Amino acid sequence: MASASTLQKLEILADAAKYDASCASSGTSKRNSVGGKGIGSTEGMGICHAYAPDGRCISLLKILLTNYCVFDCHYCINRKSSNVARARFTPQEVVDLTLAFYRRNYIEGLFLSSGIVKSSNHTMEQLVEVARILREEHDFRGYIHLKTIPEADAEIVHQAGLYADRVSINVELPTDSGLTRLAPDKNSGQIEGAMGKVTSDIAELKDARKKFKHAPRFAPAGQSTQMIVGADTATDSDIVGKASRLYDNFKLRRVYYSAFSPIPDASAVLPLKRPPLIREHRLYQSDWLMRFYGYKPAEVMQATEADGNLPLDIDPKLAWALKFREQFPVDVNRATKEQLLRVPGLGVKAVHKILASRRHRTLRLDDVARLTLSITKVRPFICTVDWRPLMLTDRADLRTMLAPKTEQLELFSA
Repeated sequence: MASASTLQKLEILADAAKYDASCASSGTSKRNSVGGKGIGSTEGMGICHAYAPDGRCISLLKILLTNYCVFDCHYCINRKSSNVARARFTPQEVVDLTLAFYRRNYIEGLFLSSGIVKSSNHTMEQLVEVARILREEHDFRGYIHLKTIPEADAEIVHQAGLYADRVSINVELPTDSGLTRLAPDKNSGQIEGAMGKVTSDIAELKDARKKFKHAPRFAPAGQSTQMIVGADTATDSDIVGKASRLYDNFKLRRVYYSAFSPIPDASAVLPLKRPPLIREHRLYQSDWLMRFYGYKPAEVMQATEADGNLPLDIDPKLAWALKFREQFPVDVNRATKEQLLRVPGLGVKAVHKILASRRHRTLRLDDVARLTLSITKVRPFICTVDWRPLMLTDRADLRTMLAPKTEQLELFSA
């Protein structure tokens, strides 16, 4: 399939791509090769170590075009001053690898990023060339995600959107001061300007397709971005605020969070230890609260503790409920959907089932228990026809009662 040289480059460049978390896909247009036309297919489900509704693990080839880079971002292992093994693919080599991996049923798509070589425009042209060859010369219909370069000319980035299902531009850090300090070659205004241009291109061509059947698609799976957590002094409040502004201003599909990981020969301005991975998880939970549970950014920020960070021992939804106990308990037989979504332990599906069930009967505590994973977490915040929490909601030790119990696992326990 490949020479030893290509395999060595693949080992280096696949490993170098692992730090980019923004590679799941959702919302893309469906394509397939039924009838013998084209190669590959794409379904509107997650790709890259994600799981489809039927339990399938769906993967994509996730690599860098090159890990050479003219930038010197302190947090990046591929910065120009880093002492790491370097490699570089040609566009044709990436195309050959993608097709070879697809034909062996290893992957269903491609995630391609790159360090900056020669210039931003040159690198962006190389990335676009990979997608062009796949789409035009091989009629590849699988998923393609291109990491675009904000410093590149807008016309080249536009070409990327015509070939890729999703494009993304990393904002890197939540604050302008952090970006200036840790990535002196990058500019937040330039990054957001590029994101704004992609947003307008998506909207413009989406409108064009309503009027003209054969108008080209532009990044049908939208755009996403990624922020590094823990490399600077930004708090969770800063990160939540930044994410909210990005969603509002650029209609992003996703904001991804990546916990900072210490790198070899690190700069003295970086922290010596990585942040707890649970912090990254809490930020994803807060992201879901804003996207699916109707929480405003200011409300999520209210769930943070005195240092501006979300608590690590409990989830943000429970943290908010404990701070605003006057909002509870809510009557599951009368509360609105918005009120039920605020109840810790009730997910979106459970709330929809409650709303459907109470049309036909008055719900009891046992009925609610069948619709949720943990009735213990729900009980202090609801009342039913046969249950009222009385003073339970106001107990001083309620947080301790509801926080997940930690235990040391034993490898050879009896």
